[in-house]
Amino acid sequence: MADVPRIVSTFNHCFLYVSAWCAPKSLQLNATKTEVLWFGTPANLRKIPPGGGAIRAGSCNIDPATVVRNLGVMIDAELSMHEHVSCVTRACFFHLRRLRSVRVLLGRDVTVRLVTALVFSRLDYCNAVLAELPAATLAPLQRVLHAAARLVGDLRPRDHVTQTLRELHWLPIKQRVEYKLCLLVHKALVGHAPAYLSDILTPVSDVPSRSALRDASRGDCVVPRTRLKLGQRAFSVAAPRAWNRLPTDLKLTRSTPTFKRLLKTFLFQAAYNN
Repeated sequence: MADVPRIVSTFNHCFLYVSAWCAPKSLQLNATKTEVLWFGTPANLRKIPPGGGAIRAGSCNIDPATVVRNLGVMIDAELSMHEHVSCVTRACFFHLRRLRSVRVLLGRDVTVRLVTALVFSRLDYCNAVLAELPAATLAPLQRVLHAAARLVGDLRPRDHVTQTLRELHWLPIKQRVEYKLCLLVHKALVGHAPAYLSDILTPVSDVPSRSALRDASRGDCVVPRTRLKLGQRAFSVAAPRAWNRLPTDLKLTRSTPTFKRLLKTFLFQAAYNN
């Protein structure tokens, strides 16, 4: 990659500038805790020469990492999210094993509450980053959901869990991701989301050349064009696509509590009534 030396030089100058800004304010950048991650396809990442992607931070050389943690999300250089899914899966199964050892003492209702607090809080945290991932990548998370259903229903390892999932009204992983995407779009459209999210989304009715189209009256959002498979996973693309698949009356709902209730019902029916 011909731009690597230029990018490295730019980062080196940025680090020096930030360090100079921090010094008079009694702040200090910790180079030993600074990480660098290069994003790209496997083919492009292999083009970076050995040691060519290192960043100079003061007297330290920061070698590129393959995975970094940001706000609890494990981000890898290829944005495959395999490492994040693995970390979430391990944490969830750890708590499920602990709960199974005391399942007989808890009862069904208490077990459901604990699973929601200890397992679902991890499955649903920042799960919008999992949008449009292959089913094989999401499969470990779905196995966590099945294990939780077996724990709550006191089922054997080979028992089917579909009926238990229906009774508990638990959405599959794919639908949980769609739920988060659609909820973020709804909040952005009704003015309850940060500006950095609202600015990404454009209702069709706000486009002068398309305001008279049927899509505008249905409450659809503009889906940007992308030539890359990775681009389809971007929030600006995946979120409008998920939103546009909703029924019109649901998209035009302005009350957030009502929207959440109707959205879960719609996704639940789509998941289990096919």
